[in-house]
Amino acid sequence: MPKPPPTHAQSNKLQKVLASHGLGSRRVMEQWIVAGRVRVNGKTATQGDRVTVEDRIVVDGRVLSQKEVKHRVLLYNKPTGEICSRDDPEGRPSVFKNLPRIKNQRWVAVGRLDFNTSGLLLLTTDGDLANRLMHPSSNIEREYAVRVLGDVTDEKLKHMKEGVLLEDGVASFSDIRKGEGEGSANQWYYVVLMEGRNREVRRLWESQELTVSRLKRVRFGGLFIPSAIKAGHYRELNFTESKELYRMSTEFASSKEKS
Repeated sequence: MPKPPPTHAQSNKLQKVLASHGLGSRRVMEQWIVAGRVRVNGKTATQGDRVTVEDRIVVDGRVLSQKEVKHRVLLYNKPTGEICSRDDPEGRPSVFKNLPRIKNQRWVAVGRLDFNTSGLLLLTTDGDLANRLMHPSSNIEREYAVRVLGDVTDEKLKHMKEGVLLEDGVASFSDIRKGEGEGSANQWYYVVLMEGRNREVRRLWESQELTVSRLKRVRFGGLFIPSAIKAGHYRELNFTESKELYRMSTEFASSKEKS
């Protein structure tokens, strides 16, 4: 008796399947599909294609295994002076040079920290997980320690919590707490964002004519950067921590489907 054709529920978007194999984010995989680098069952793939485990997927001439992939997540303490890209025309060091080598997968950064920002950076072999965690609407808290130079008034803090119009839209901190240490010229604050736009923390402070002299991410969701992990080092998340990340990303995906 012939096997019934797979239902729509058993299929997944092609770019999601490619991302889940750690080839890159969904957006990058969409670009690969448009560029004709992906074939499904002998035909050049197109945007919107869905696939099942029975389909034969070829990427850049290599068959993609449809076996279940075991993924890993690293927590990396990024020092200043490193970029979050693999290639840089200026030859600056990359965070990827310090990561463990892996076969048939690649590390995908969950968002980015700029060259002069240090702290907690997550990297995973699951591009689909990375895509969900870094989506602007994921509402996952990101906490930063900020050293600020200038006259920080209550009015300026209020403005940054209520919302400031930047060049790419309104931005705000969901929480601001005064830190300890240093004098009146340099003051430490802990701020929380619900998204990760480019240089958003720095730009919010700059909008109040204040200068950020140091910036470090200390928390992503429920993950804090451990003091035992020195700059330029990493540790792999344990089962419980990884499970929590997938839970957060699944909750976000479910909320998007309902909306």
